[in-house]
Amino acid sequence: MWPPWICSWILARFISIWPTNAVTSWPCAECGVASKPYDHQRERQWRHLDTCQYRTILHAEPPRSQCPTHGVRVVKLPWAEPSSRFTALFEGLAISWLKTASQKAVAEQLGLSWDEIHAIMDRAVQRGLKRRQAEPIPRLGVDEKAFRKGQKYLTIVNDLTRKRVLYVAEDRKQASLDSFWQTLTEPQLKGIEAVAMDMWDPYVDSVRAHVKDADEKIVFDKFHVAQHLSQAVDGVRRKENKELRAKGDDRLVGTRYDWLQNPTNMDAEDRREFAALRDSELKTARAWALKETAMGLYSYTYEGPARKYFQRWHNWAVRSRLAPMKEVAGMLKRRFDNIITYLKHRITNAASESINSKIQWVKYTARGFRTKQNFINAIYFHCGGLDLAPAATK
Repeated sequence: MWPPWICSWILARFISIWPTNAVTSWPCAECGVASKPYDHQRERQWRHLDTCQYRTILHAEPPRSQCPTHGVRVVKLPWAEPSSRFTALFEGLAISWLKTASQKAVAEQLGLSWDEIHAIMDRAVQRGLKRRQAEPIPRLGVDEKAFRKGQKYLTIVNDLTRKRVLYVAEDRKQASLDSFWQTLTEPQLKGIEAVAMDMWDPYVDSVRAHVKDADEKIVFDKFHVAQHLSQAVDGVRRKENKELRAKGDDRLVGTRYDWLQNPTNMDAEDRREFAALRDSELKTARAWALKETAMGLYSYTYEGPARKYFQRWHNWAVRSRLAPMKEVAGMLKRRFDNIITYLKHRITNAASESINSKIQWVKYTARGFRTKQNFINAIYFHCGGLDLAPAATK
């Protein structure tokens, strides 16, 4: 808490620094054209960097100019951004802290409310997005992120080359992704070489509608393929475990994550126990072998041999008499033309998953968000690779 006798430094009404009576013109805040002085606003205050550990307040009556084109406008202030109640130096400090600490911690240290913290982040993000250049983005990743429970999603577009978030939209509809393409220039659209995504049809339809030769550029993500296969293995395990337990056989109890993780990540004892299960006659062991064999597709270099490999695997899967594996095999066959494009582009959404981990950290440290827009701003703030600093601090 600040002491009740907070020192408010009236650094200026800027009469001594800004001799407004002698000023013959001010640049218009909109176009920069020299314009005649009009009047002053009423006194305003800005929170500044603390002085000797005491809160410092800047007071001034901002002048207004009358532009022939834009009319009466408040002049640009050299110490603060428009609509901000803080000086640029104070906002710069808050931004630098917010990059590495939670919003709650920064708010407590600086004596700010949640609304003030979010306003600082919002202004920083808007500055950063305006400063972003139309750089080439040859490789994109399209992913989704749950905002909160209840099927509430955000669509996130990532630059896989620079590992940054380019765009965030509400929901995961085709329209959510459609709005992204409108932010790109024609050279950027033409320069797109590949798009990694999951097999969500609205996203596929959006890419096909906006990107030339989309079917040659869409790559269904390797890790989403592995996820579908792992879910099928788990489906087999659950059913078989129920059958075995009815017979008093507990071999599969507590083994769910053993079938989903890489055996090389297990300790020696767990690896031996899993090897015994893996080499058994269990249906789950057969499903696991199908999953591991399917991922061998990604070791190929040329498309022809890879297609033959997949066809052999597909034949094995449909003859396996394991319903979940047969179902996922059919789905992969229908989608195969945009799975095999991996061999040409060699991209995955691994960078997107890394960004998702950071987004999860942002979500956790904020202890939730009052609005979806605040969450979107936080994603841009931490993952957008934006230049966030106020202009006056540069």
